[in-house]
Amino acid sequence: MSSRAVGRTLLFTILVPGSVTLLIPGLLLGRNAPRPAAWVNCVGMVPCVLGALTYLACAWWFATVGEGTPAPIEPTKTLVVSGLYRFVRNPMYVGVEAVLLGEALLFGSARLLVYATLVGVGFELFVRFYEEPALTRRFGASYREYCRAVPRWIPRLSPWPRPRSGEG
Repeated sequence: MSSRAVGRTLLFTILVPGSVTLLIPGLLLGRNAPRPAAWVNCVGMVPCVLGALTYLACAWWFATVGEGTPAPIEPTKTLVVSGLYRFVRNPMYVGVEAVLLGEALLFGSARLLVYATLVGVGFELFVRFYEEPALTRRFGASYREYCRAVPRWIPRLSPWPRPRSGEG
């Protein structure tokens, strides 16, 4: 495990997902955030907590197994296709999107729902036009095989069989 990768992953998490899920929604809500019924708060907390745990587990996996960060400027050294990545190719993005949708419910905010939708569209465009081509160039046939077996956004019901040795 690289302590440097863990530290840089923590910094990236605070700056990027932290801004996307906390700072920007806070600015969008302002001081007069709507307060929905208590049952809506409970329902909204579920995707917030599950999404945050998903992101954090995957970020830890990137730093420890992949020896890199979620940041495109310092990617993992190996293709990470284990853990939650055996169910869905982009669990970190799915986790962040779950947090945003949970916040929209939590605060009963149409503004946050629109923001979550725009972030989701941004994720789709980034993944399709930058991330997947970059990973295909970097990891070739093993990444293409992974893409054929594991869906981009909707998780498989069963995990993809354990990857060949030498892959994360």
